[in-house]
Amino acid sequence: MASTVATDGKEHRNGEEGADGEPPVEPPPARRLTWRIRLRRDKSLILMTLPAVALLVVFNYLPMVGTLTAFQYYDPLDGVRHSEWAGLDNFRQLFGDPLFWHALENTLYISAVQLVLFFPIPILLALLLNSVLNQRIRSVIQAITFLPHFYSWVLVVTLFQQMIGGAGLLNQFLRQHDMGTWDFMTNPHTFVLLVTSQVVWKDAGWGIIVFLAALSAIDQNLYEAAAADGAGRWRRMWHITLPGMRGIIVLMLVLRLGNALSVGFEQMLIQRFAVGHDAADVLDTFAYYYGIGTQNYSYGAAAGIFKSVISLLLIWGANTLAHRFGEDGLYRK
Repeated sequence: MASTVATDGKEHRNGEEGADGEPPVEPPPARRLTWRIRLRRDKSLILMTLPAVALLVVFNYLPMVGTLTAFQYYDPLDGVRHSEWAGLDNFRQLFGDPLFWHALENTLYISAVQLVLFFPIPILLALLLNSVLNQRIRSVIQAITFLPHFYSWVLVVTLFQQMIGGAGLLNQFLRQHDMGTWDFMTNPHTFVLLVTSQVVWKDAGWGIIVFLAALSAIDQNLYEAAAADGAGRWRRMWHITLPGMRGIIVLMLVLRLGNALSVGFEQMLIQRFAVGHDAADVLDTFAYYYGIGTQNYSYGAAAGIFKSVISLLLIWGANTLAHRFGEDGLYRK
């Protein structure tokens, strides 16, 4: 439909001549934003992000030069430039090593258990906190649950040892009442449940903050309209709350799957001697012990590259699946 433009008190339709035969008046073209204009406009935001970008480059991108050692017989005395080229020999040795496949199996198993048992807990806790009407009580609970996120894994494992270890409070209570003790910290068969409970205690509070932020973005008028139509609490949660959180849930799930092969290097390293390497060896500890520990740096680098490639494929597949369900994921198509 042709639009109208007012000139000299007269209205002319674009694409048509005026009543007095004057040519049509076109609207002024939109000003194009060049990179210099955008740089001047976003100067403050760019300056704020420069420290984060510098840290990312120094600690994440510059070390990627060292991945060349995976294709070499790397010798620290010769350096990357002068070490002998090995081609794919390190990867052939890696794929023929049964210890590597056992570490990969442990990694996938622990990641799957943590995805099932840990991922829904922050969502449920955020829904429970969101139903608390008293803001002060909600803030106190949120602070208490978020505090363990700042603890190191050494402190977390120590606290668990003091609570449920062989000489911990739980076993002391059981001995005082002539009951059998519970071997939990050194039992390789329950190790996956132990590390999952540690992850829940340490990081559930951080997930609560993310999902509470998603809940705060939901329009409260939708709840009022649903309540006026007779919808109960469960129907409002099913038809309003969960759909409103779906985008951030999918995003966190994509990130979780992309990080599935990283199940806590420090956490496994600290507890490896207590339960044995059969239960605690994952890809990160395998690269450390059989790469750096034996000074076979090329072998460890090959394991690290394998982990990175599989993680990239996982996050790409999860993001593609998110697009199939109509969500943005990490990036839009």
